[in-house]
Amino acid sequence: MKLKIFLAGLFILLLLTGCLYPENRLSKNSIPSEVQLENVQRAIDSYREQENGLLPIKTKGEDTPIFQKYVIDFKKLKEKRLISEIPGNAFENGGVYQYVLIHPEDDPTVKLIDLRMTEQLRSLRYDINRYQQNNQYLPYKSQVAQGIYDLDYKKLGLDAPMTVTSPYSHEPLPVYIKGNGDLLIDYRKDLYNFLKNKEHSYKKGDDIRYLLVNHSPFVPVYSPAYTIEDGEPIFMSEA
Repeated sequence: MKLKIFLAGLFILLLLTGCLYPENRLSKNSIPSEVQLENVQRAIDSYREQENGLLPIKTKGEDTPIFQKYVIDFKKLKEKRLISEIPGNAFENGGVYQYVLIHPEDDPTVKLIDLRMTEQLRSLRYDINRYQQNNQYLPYKSQVAQGIYDLDYKKLGLDAPMTVTSPYSHEPLPVYIKGNGDLLIDYRKDLYNFLKNKEHSYKKGDDIRYLLVNHSPFVPVYSPAYTIEDGEPIFMSEA
């Protein structure tokens, strides 16, 4: 009888362990790790030195947005034995981040893309494509800036305007659409906070998105260019 009770308890414990493991792994893989970033940075620096300035990146088209253009190729780093394993939070290893480089020419620096934002936009893109197929035009609402428009969320069957979660503040950020149908994320809320709370020397005409990049592990993907006017962020197209 005691043996049966013990085996039953062991079976329940194994079930609980099996159920909890994926959740724990998901949590682990959704946290930006400073140690992992530093390890990958060292590997990038070593690769660049060994390969006479070449970088371990995947080839992207010339029209790829700057913050999505230089994706790190972990296969090349492993072939050179510069890393023993791919970071657990990397997309290639089941994580939610894509590792990219900024300043590839003079100061290759490792940063992250939060792919959960990409997934949120992909879902919205599906709704927009379906609307366009049925109506022959995009669900524009009003112009936000030159070439940038608000989406008519009601036409898309949504209860509220579409937003995505900021990797900087974890606050909701608006989603807009360009005249060609490309979706944009508006980071002005984050930029305003960084302009007020971080030291900088940006002036009108400068691309102030690098203020976000220089003070966090993340790059502002799907963002239009911004500059500064009277201490506040504005779309570059309005400057």
